[in-house]
Amino acid sequence: MKLIFSRWAGATLAALALLLAGCGPATDTNVIKIGEYASLTGKEATFGQSSHNGTELAIDELNAAGGLLGKTLQLITEDNQSKAGESQTVVNKLIARDGVVAVLGEVASSRSLEAAPVCQNAKIPMISPSSTNPDVTKTGDYIFRVCFIDPFQGTVMADFAKKTLKVQNVAIFTDVKSDYSKGLAKFFKERHLANGGKVGAEFDFNGGDTDFKAQLTAIKATQPEAVFVPGYYTDVALICIQAKQLGLNVPLFGGDGWESDKLVEIGRDAVEGQHFSTHYHPDVGTPKSRQFVDAYKKRYNAAPDAMAALGYDSVMILADAIRRANAAEPAKIRDALAASKSFDAVTGMITMDANRDASKAAVILKVEGGKFKYLETVAP
Repeated sequence: MKLIFSRWAGATLAALALLLAGCGPATDTNVIKIGEYASLTGKEATFGQSSHNGTELAIDELNAAGGLLGKTLQLITEDNQSKAGESQTVVNKLIARDGVVAVLGEVASSRSLEAAPVCQNAKIPMISPSSTNPDVTKTGDYIFRVCFIDPFQGTVMADFAKKTLKVQNVAIFTDVKSDYSKGLAKFFKERHLANGGKVGAEFDFNGGDTDFKAQLTAIKATQPEAVFVPGYYTDVALICIQAKQLGLNVPLFGGDGWESDKLVEIGRDAVEGQHFSTHYHPDVGTPKSRQFVDAYKKRYNAAPDAMAALGYDSVMILADAIRRANAAEPAKIRDALAASKSFDAVTGMITMDANRDASKAAVILKVEGGKFKYLETVAP
């Protein structure tokens, strides 16, 4: 309760300070201002950059088609630098100074949890493209997401451990600084135990560390058949390298936090053959996905990843709500988002539930030949 109060109080005081300083939003009746906050720099920069690329592409496509309600969409983007606490600051600015009618972000659950109380208190809809911790939308009725949540992702990977990896004794290695990592570890463990599996060891690390050998040596001593690592790609790559150096030659696997080209760039042969779950892969070729892939490649000269696709989807589901509301007013947008049933998105059919979470499929990928190879789709 104390943590929740501090977030709300901080959000309120910061927004009030901006307004009292004379930084109130200017009004332009010809534009609809959309805010975005993302980790464009810092240790998880590839997440924010990919998500921003998808977001930017969607905004530009909508404007090229005439905008919304006869108005041009203006995307105002803020970089939180992958730093704790910065998301609250930049989202306060987007709302109090820039006057956005909705906010898109973030990829990382911890940073979405920082900003969500700001949006809820200001009654500005927020749509996270890919924060999977279930607590994000529990912040309040103005908070939405277009990705699945970790109770589902944890189940997917526990079932994968049993059915595909065929392992019983699994160690779990968790980033204690990350709400995402702790949540995914919890839900994986619950399902793995329910499946008749064993968790022979549980160890922690601090995201951003570079030396994991002490924990990995202790994990190796428990003789696990596999290690579940619900972390982000930079840490994961180093963990895989050091596990190999120590002779911990068992499968390491994880969730969507693994997905970045940097995983392979840093981890090289140490990540080869490992598996993770995520939201999307270009090889899952619906007509809408193929159109998106072609447009993305033409613009950025690269194939999109799941974060790019979810960034794109977050814009398009917001645009759909604005059209149905026939208004660019935050309360009416919120009501239209809450009334969303099924939306045909690039990442698949999104069904918004009563908790403003998306029910949708996951995909499992394998690192093979330095690329992410699509293995299977798992429906909810």
